[in-house]
Amino acid sequence: MARKVIIAGNWKMNKTASEGKALVEELKPLVSEVTEAEIVVCPTFTTISTVVEAAAGSNIKVGSQNIHWAESGAFTGEISAVMLKEAGVEYAIIGHSERRQYFGETDVTVNQRLKAALAANLIPIVCIGETLEEREGGKTEKVLFTQLEGGLADITAEQIGGIVIAYEPVWAIGTGKTATPEMAEETHNYIRCQLKDMFGDAAEAVRIQYGGSMKPENSAELVAQKNIDGGLIGGASLKAESFADLIKNAIA
Repeated sequence: MARKVIIAGNWKMNKTASEGKALVEELKPLVSEVTEAEIVVCPTFTTISTVVEAAAGSNIKVGSQNIHWAESGAFTGEISAVMLKEAGVEYAIIGHSERRQYFGETDVTVNQRLKAALAANLIPIVCIGETLEEREGGKTEKVLFTQLEGGLADITAEQIGGIVIAYEPVWAIGTGKTATPEMAEETHNYIRCQLKDMFGDAAEAVRIQYGGSMKPENSAELVAQKNIDGGLIGGASLKAESFADLIKNAIA
């Protein structure tokens, strides 16, 4: 089954509204002819509306970096699916490693946020991944299995094809350590096999992004792997030229 490549730029806590607009305006002509990949940028909440407006009419879609499970209520600092939908968001990152590390995200809350995103017809990008300590301890598969089982609880085979999984080897993000394409593919294949056990043949439609420091220099080799269907990009997405080069190389 052919799966369309999806490259999503996670801006994290970077770019004001004016800076985000400038980045998108610079990016648009660089990727205007790209049809083989879905292109997504995920700005901060205060920047979303401006970026949506800047991206209108282009092949660049907009996502959020988080989403709350409730429609409204006393959840200071959070944002709901209906708010994101009205702002023009189409995707939502859920369970990013930094949310897990710094803000107490768990597999249970990932699952709650995922269900809220699906109910609002947003495309969820569900992040999973192991730390350096877990990898060196031989716990990679156990960690990923636990995160998949908990994060995807009560999800149906009919729903799974509309969910993107982002594998983030936390140990390869900003540490100087890197996974070879073969190492990344081995883990992506494990994830695919677990999804097959959970959802049967529907797992073939699931796109699995790689989120371990993908750059213009390695995107082609990574995305060429059988089970790597794109990337969740951090630093390389903050400059239009590098992000465009990464995207073009990935689909070359």
